[in-house]
Amino acid sequence: MSEDTNDAQPPEGEPETAKSSRMPLIISLVLFLVAAGGGFYATSSGQLSLASILGGESKKSTEQQTKAASAPVLAFLPVGEIVVPLGPGAQAKYLLFTSEIEVSSEDTEQLLAMLPRIRDLFNTYLRAVEARDLEQPDATMRLRDQLLRRLRTITDPLSPRDILFTSFILR
Repeated sequence: MSEDTNDAQPPEGEPETAKSSRMPLIISLVLFLVAAGGGFYATSSGQLSLASILGGESKKSTEQQTKAASAPVLAFLPVGEIVVPLGPGAQAKYLLFTSEIEVSSEDTEQLLAMLPRIRDLFNTYLRAVEARDLEQPDATMRLRDQLLRRLRTITDPLSPRDILFTSFILR
């Protein structure tokens, strides 16, 4: 007569039925949020557009094509090799430096005429920089910024785009 009350509990030796886990639900929710966030970032930063997904051409891509067609042709003007002694307190004896200036092809001849002044600018600045500053990990970035700023000052009507370091050797 009281055997029906024992049916609610599992017999001895058998494990209780486990409740369903919520871990797959949580993982899928997190993955969905990451994917949604990535999609939002891609579309808001312009890397992905709805028109390109649907197969149409977007206004932005046509603007980029017209800009690419009207973009100036670039040229690289070699500055030459510059050797700078570093002084007695430095770990290295000297800096061997070679660079090129990125300019539009229209400005190449005018900057070529100014090359002695540009070399003087580079020599003067590099000799003023302390040796310990050259040995820092971010030295090339700081030097590029400073040299480009000074270069744009002396070539005012012209506009050099960038300075490329082809060699930067501390010996």
